[in-house]
Amino acid sequence: MNQKEQISIFDIFKIGIGPSSSHTLGPWRAAQQFTASLQKNNLLNEVQQVKVLLYGSLAKTGVGHGTDVAILLGLVGADPVTFDVNAIGSTIEQIKKSAKLVLNNEKEIDFVYLNDLLFLYAESLPFHPNAVTFQAFLSNGKAFSETYYSIGGGFVVKEGDSDADKTSVDLPFPVEKASELLHWCLSTGLKVSEVVMENEHAWRSEAETKAKVMQHFAVIRDCIYRGCHTGGILPGGLEVARRAEKLNQRLTAGAKYQNYDEWLEVIRKGGNGFNYTLDWVSCFALAVNEENAAFGRVVTAPTNGAAGVIPAVLQYFIAFCDGYSDEKIIQFIACASEIGSIFKKGATISAAMGGCQAEIGVSSAMAAAALTECLGGSQRQVLMAAEIAMEHHLGLTCDPIGGLVQVPCIERNTMGAIKAITASQLALQSNPDKAKVSLDAVVNTMWETALDMNSKYKETSDGGLATNIPISLPEC
Repeated sequence: MNQKEQISIFDIFKIGIGPSSSHTLGPWRAAQQFTASLQKNNLLNEVQQVKVLLYGSLAKTGVGHGTDVAILLGLVGADPVTFDVNAIGSTIEQIKKSAKLVLNNEKEIDFVYLNDLLFLYAESLPFHPNAVTFQAFLSNGKAFSETYYSIGGGFVVKEGDSDADKTSVDLPFPVEKASELLHWCLSTGLKVSEVVMENEHAWRSEAETKAKVMQHFAVIRDCIYRGCHTGGILPGGLEVARRAEKLNQRLTAGAKYQNYDEWLEVIRKGGNGFNYTLDWVSCFALAVNEENAAFGRVVTAPTNGAAGVIPAVLQYFIAFCDGYSDEKIIQFIACASEIGSIFKKGATISAAMGGCQAEIGVSSAMAAAALTECLGGSQRQVLMAAEIAMEHHLGLTCDPIGGLVQVPCIERNTMGAIKAITASQLALQSNPDKAKVSLDAVVNTMWETALDMNSKYKETSDGGLATNIPISLPEC
């Protein structure tokens, strides 16, 4: 844990491609950073061969999470924000078939997938379970090697880097813990989202921040809409059927619409009955994580495995709580990001470090806080909502069947979203002065729980459902 980390909205919310932020987006970024290092050291054109070594959780669930795919795409210079998701399969197939790889789209080298991309299942590096080493063998007989750690949420740390290497800014309201956030809120009268926006100004103008948040929302919106209108079977061999499309068809009952806004009006016209609303929240969450599992474009929130919780609660706010305006959407996302950053600084947002409590639990806390502020809750109620949501995710394990971000991950996002809404309602109807548990206490407890948790429940597929459900996946 880094107690001096400065985290922006756009560190917590990153545009990327599924199915995993720590196993797909992080390794993808690591591969990009490695090729950038080769370029910086004038070594790119000297490379004759590259070997990639995957350790720990990256090895054990790497294929199911698309780690191999992400690394190859990163090495060839593709970017997860812009790369055509429909071209992933053909690009990887061409690399395997030709046994050639064009580093950073500049330098062609021989690359034999089975020999040069190694899954070291029995080996783990001490700093973090998600480790990858890149080795470049040069024409002069020497080698250039770098090791990276994907620490959750798409964050990547290169071995040997120090805090002194990082660029810092002068934040008007530095926050490490929830108590510090509350201090700034109460001393200034600012909402949590307003504290965040003031801090963001240290990196860029307010107009730029707002525009970028709305760009991220556009990806979230399109992901929900696409997921609600795409059926079929998810890739990976588990034969999991997508459910959001059929649920959407049942709930819209044959109504006609051509785009997101018209679809939103159809949803609103259906009323706000409990079962109806509950079904839609589940549908929104399913849609996002089915897209995520199918290598679609999503926004980490704060991770890919938990990418459906915040979008589902935000879409609930938009559809059922009159939240469809730029300002309200920006407020929601800004508030959520601060809660996520507090968990990252005080605990972890990596399932490989803390189990699923670090992903679904954190995303639920973020969503609960954001919804509470947007519905008029006080700063104390906002933090209370986050605490309630996480308190009831403590100890949640990560045990993906077959190493795929599908079962139980997709349904788990529906649970996280519903818990977030419940936590918000509880906080809004409660006096936070009488709360027995603070957000900082639950962050500390989550970290202690993570440390105590058996490693087989930390995204390894070595325990839990992953070992109790008989499956037969095709050979990788």
